[in-house]
Amino acid sequence: MSAYTALSQAGYRAYTRDRTTLFFTFAFPLIFLVVFGLIFHGQTVEESGKPYINYIAPGVLSWGVGNAAVFGVGFVLMQWRRDDILRLIRMTPTPVSAVLASRYVLALGIGAVQAALFVAVAMLPSFGLQVDGRWPLVVPVLVLGITAFLALGVIVGSYARTPEAVAAVANCLMIPMAFLSGSFFPLDAMPGWMQTLSRVLPLRYLNDGVSGALTGGGPLRDIGIACAVLTGFALVLGAVALKTFRWSDKS
Repeated sequence: MSAYTALSQAGYRAYTRDRTTLFFTFAFPLIFLVVFGLIFHGQTVEESGKPYINYIAPGVLSWGVGNAAVFGVGFVLMQWRRDDILRLIRMTPTPVSAVLASRYVLALGIGAVQAALFVAVAMLPSFGLQVDGRWPLVVPVLVLGITAFLALGVIVGSYARTPEAVAAVANCLMIPMAFLSGSFFPLDAMPGWMQTLSRVLPLRYLNDGVSGALTGGGPLRDIGIACAVLTGFALVLGAVALKTFRWSDKS
């Protein structure tokens, strides 16, 4: 417990002192919201008749939270391993679970702040997002989504040996996934084969769950399905992450 507390406090201090990372973690999703929101302000999606903001806001929020989880833990594990920090931690009675749990708690905190800030901006008159009364259900969806994407970030950070490699691998995963999962473009307007492909991507279900909770789109069971599938992704990716975790580049 003491090791977990020390790692959590150190991670929090390091994150809050890095102003560049701090700024872009929260600003990057908002930039997409502003661009897409202003371009499609007042327009509706032809296939469903719903305002475009009902699609773009939950989708961009989901992508932003998942992106932050992947990049956050991926870069840290790579840097700690490269600088032999993980090797030094291994020489103490600190289990892998304490290392990953400290990053997990930080990712949950970042995700909570991201979501609150993003929704507050999206509700401004310039964008017009109307939050449904079942919005509290977004909390378990985000927790499960962050868990799944954090595990994915651990896998990336365990294999990548340079910052460039982390950025390249993470971007190759997250950017195509954003388009294929409906974060930047409504799935209803996509070809059938792309909608089918999206069903094997965790971001699809994070989008569905967040959208259902925030905008009230679809029945409650859709949120339950999203949570169940995200739980499956979290378990599978978590098992792979623990299996592939490395304390150093030599082991």
